Formats: sequence, structure tokens, C-alpha cells
Amino acid sequence: MSVDRVVYTANSGLKHTMDRMSTASGNLANAMTNGFRAQIDSLRTVPVTGDGAQTRHLAVNASVGSDFRQGTLHETGNKLDVAIQGKGWIAVQGTDGNEAYTRAGSFTTDIAGMLQTQGGLKVLGDAGPITVPPNSTVLIGKDGTVSASKTGLSSSTMESLGRIKLVNPPESDLVRGDDGLFRLSSGQPATPSASVTLISGTIESSNVNPIEEMVNMVNLARQFEMHAKLLQNSESIASKADQLLSIS
Repeated sequence: MSVDRVVYTANSGLKHTMDRMSTASGNLANAMTNGFRAQIDSLRTVPVTGDGAQTRHLAVNASVGSDFRQGTLHETGNKLDVAIQGKGWIAVQGTDGNEAYTRAGSFTTDIAGMLQTQGGLKVLGDAGPITVPPNSTVLIGKDGTVSASKTGLSSSTMESLGRIKLVNPPESDLVRGDDGLFRLSSGQPATPSASVTLISGTIESSNVNPIEEMVNMVNLARQFEMHAKLLQNSESIASKADQLLSIS
């Protein structure tokens, strides 16, 4: 392999290995984040087009996307905790005001009684945000129906407050935002799905496997060292070649 090709391949390999290390560290940082979906990256080699030798190649990041496998379900007993059984998403209002989707079903209410995520995002119902009356006992049904009754009264006095918007768009149409929420690539809101079901008093953990990610980080660190050594060797080879040329 020529020095020219080694420099291009190793230099691009260094850059994208650092990108993959960033992804792996992000996955590790979210190993305890409820409903988090691990990000998956991959690399591929492409030739450099343009004037000059056709031996130059670059490594480019070809992101596969996200790991959509379900995380482990943990029973909490909290009536405001829900987990999706199987595929599906919970609709929330992102910080940009647009609809977004999450699997993190640990809910709470703000001072105005608005149902929201632990991160402060409003949980969307089929008719908009859901408000819980003060001093109420809340139940969330399997189909996402939110009901409440005054604390101390019987369950027969339950009043329906709305139904959480549950969606199940094709996973290939979902893109992850910088805020960790998913949205449709078209930018349009997803259609509600009656097939998505909730488990009350349960939360879903992150699907990140910390051990696998740690092993991946070690492998990436070794790859980084290998690319760096290739650059050092190419510099040494080029220096010796210059010496031979100057002698001749």
C-alpha cells in the first residue's frame, strides 16, 4: 500500500473512530435512562473522487440508526408509571412545541395539574395535553385512557380525562433528534394506533448493555491507536524515501 493511500485511510479512520467513541460514550451515559434506545454506527470505505491518483480512500460514517429492541420492564407500583408492551411510542410535546415520541413512561404532574414526563415535557392526548384535577387519584388504562377520582372516593366515581396518544409508525420512518426524542422524518405527526398497549405501574429501562458498550469502547481505543501508528509509520517511510532521493 502506498504512503499516499495509508495517510488518507488512517486519517479518516481516526476521525470516524472518534465519532464512534462519542456514540458509545453517549450510550453508556444513558444506560440508566428510562426508555432510551441505543444508537448504532457503522463505517464503510469510499474512494476519493477528483483529480489525482485513484488509490485514495476515505472511511465515512454510515449510521445504521437506533436499536429498537425493548428494554427490561421494571414494576414500580406507581400509578403514574407506564411501559409500552412491545412496539409503540408515547406522544409528547417537544421543547420546540412539535409532537415527538418517547418510550419513557414515568409521568408526573406540574403545579397546574398538566400530565408530563420527568423531563417536563407535556404528555399529549388524542385531543391535546391532559390535565389532572388537584387532589385526585389517577389511573392509566391499558389503552392509554387517563381516569381520575377525588382522593378518598370509590373507584366508581372515576372520570375520564382523556386518552394518551399512542403511535406505532414504521421504525424506518423515525429519526432521533438532538434532544433524544424521535420524530417522523416527514415532520408530520403520526397517526394514533389502537394496537399499542400500556402496562400500568411499570417502567421500561434503557436497552443499552453497559458491558457490551465498555467492550466496544476498548476495541475502539485500540483501533484509534492502530490508525495513529499507521500515520507515524507513513511519516517514517516518507522521511526515509526523501533521504534516499536526496542521496541519489
